[in-house]
Amino acid sequence: MAPPCCEDSKQIQTLNALTCSYNDQIRPLLDAVDRLRQLKVMQEGIELPTIVVVGDQSSGKSSVLESLAGISLPRGQGICTRVPLIMRLQDDPSLSSPILHLEYKGKQVPTSESSITAAIESATAEIAGSGKGISDTPLTLVVRKKGVPDLTMVDLPGITRVPVHGQPENIYEQIAAIIMQYIKPAESIILNVLSASVDFPTCESIRMSQQVDGKGERTLAVVTKADKSPEGLLEKVTADDVNIGLGYVCVRNRIGSETYEEARAAEANLFKSHHLLSKIDKSIVGIPVLANKLMRIQSQSIAKCLPDIVKKINEKLNRNVSELETMPQNLVTVGDAMRAFMQIISKTKEMLRKLLIRGEFDDFPDDKEMHDTARMAEMLNAYAAALPDNIPTKEAAFLLEEIEVLEENRGIWLPNFLPRTAFLILLQKRVKEVSSIPQDFVEKVWIYLEDLVVAVLDEASENYPPLQACSRRAALNLIEKMRGRSIRNVKEIIEMEMVTDFTYSPDYMKKWVELMEQQERFMEVVHNNFTPTKVILKAVGEVDVSHLRGRRDVVVEQAFDIRMRQISYWKSVVLRLVDVLALNIAYDVKKLVENELETEIMNDVVGGRSMNCIEKMLEESPAISGKRERLRKSIQLLRESKEVVAKIIDRIAVKAAD
Repeated sequence: MAPPCCEDSKQIQTLNALTCSYNDQIRPLLDAVDRLRQLKVMQEGIELPTIVVVGDQSSGKSSVLESLAGISLPRGQGICTRVPLIMRLQDDPSLSSPILHLEYKGKQVPTSESSITAAIESATAEIAGSGKGISDTPLTLVVRKKGVPDLTMVDLPGITRVPVHGQPENIYEQIAAIIMQYIKPAESIILNVLSASVDFPTCESIRMSQQVDGKGERTLAVVTKADKSPEGLLEKVTADDVNIGLGYVCVRNRIGSETYEEARAAEANLFKSHHLLSKIDKSIVGIPVLANKLMRIQSQSIAKCLPDIVKKINEKLNRNVSELETMPQNLVTVGDAMRAFMQIISKTKEMLRKLLIRGEFDDFPDDKEMHDTARMAEMLNAYAAALPDNIPTKEAAFLLEEIEVLEENRGIWLPNFLPRTAFLILLQKRVKEVSSIPQDFVEKVWIYLEDLVVAVLDEASENYPPLQACSRRAALNLIEKMRGRSIRNVKEIIEMEMVTDFTYSPDYMKKWVELMEQQERFMEVVHNNFTPTKVILKAVGEVDVSHLRGRRDVVVEQAFDIRMRQISYWKSVVLRLVDVLALNIAYDVKKLVENELETEIMNDVVGGRSMNCIEKMLEESPAISGKRERLRKSIQLLRESKEVVAKIIDRIAVKAAD
């Protein structure tokens, strides 16, 4: 057997023979397209070449179709066509009398020429109701008759702007929506029926067709009632003010009790003998010309579209088969369910490893919220930026806080000893002022992690809703416990910073020595009552010292020393608050991914708390079973469609070889 790609290439190559001898091939082609339409392949997004008949109300649309089919259609005031009427005309020279039937709602209803009008009206009432409303559900009329052109057309409701009694107020919008649905696809051929008595550019059907076919490349115009308004008709069809790319055909409507044969004879005589109409080129007048032109256009359209139809059927079939194969298996036993459960756990862990540990985002390239390591880095940077670079203080004037603490920590000892308790009191105050920042950071991190873990877990178990609910509950419980643990860690870190002052970093002493070099100049400004009261200090900025003049030198010097020690030491405090928390979060994330999440879910689902989750996995959800069934039906339909197309292409290939 040849590979599918070779088969498709061979099929497409043989289609080139279509346009060479379409007369003897049009019926098989039409049969193939009609069969595809019966299979409802258009519901799979595969458009079929279709002749769509549109026209304003009373444009003579029904008369044109009657003349082509040689049968009578419903007539009357208002909208006669209330549903899309698919007319399949099949020439059968062997028939002495026509065979007609209707197809709708999955049934086939035989009828006859004499009762066709009543049959269509009855079927329309069943589809669209007995009133004057419309429906987009199609009704198919199949006419097998000697001498009719091999055509398939879709007749749509005539366009009207003013609702009559019994019609909805938005009748125009409803009709316009149906028309646009049929004429918008590029595969559709628009047969625009125009009355000779109207100005073509004012026709609503022209306006609609121009919206989807501005250049008129797939629009053919039929001008009716030529005998009623012959004046200026030649100029209208030759000037082509409305871009009718496939040309015009002028026809005469059947009048009164004329037979179709009599009507055609009268039409031929009219365009031959009328002093105005006889000037119109004979290649664009008459129902026979229209029939031949439609058959030729239809055949060429099918030949053009068939390769693309083949391609789209194959692509959609392959996609659906692949999607069905990737769907979860229909679980039968508890063992099946356990294996599926373990696969879900494994898939979840691997996905979380990629997102939370390795920073790989290939499964979510466009969803930046799932780019965990980047988002965590952003949160850490924002947290670090929120911590003040310098010691936080709310003092009214420079060094007043330090002086107040020193005064309260005096004792009976030598005055030039710096009391360490004073430094610790101030340090504790500074740390307390920023203690909410790390707690807020940890809360924010775990809120983000909760959303991400639940999203990954939901995706991995989306095909098993009972398991999804159980595993989500277990994950939320675990994350809540880990969040609480992290908050306790933060509080311990804050408490440790307030217990003592220590750093092994040499930067502290280096910075303190550097800052203390300013003390002598600072004290000179404090002592000299005749100099300006402001001085600029490194790491502090400009300060006013007027409130320090007159105070004991030893107290001011000690206050200055303590402030410089705080500034030097604060860098170590901030770095620890950032570094330790970053490591804690990274460690907790690793434990979450590698051990704790799996353990928590296993304990919940397998350990007894939610054991029924495993059993409920055997009950496939309606959404999954519905999707599985839809895919199976779609695959069956597409395979049948592919077979239909393959048969017609093989037939064309044989004829081309002959």
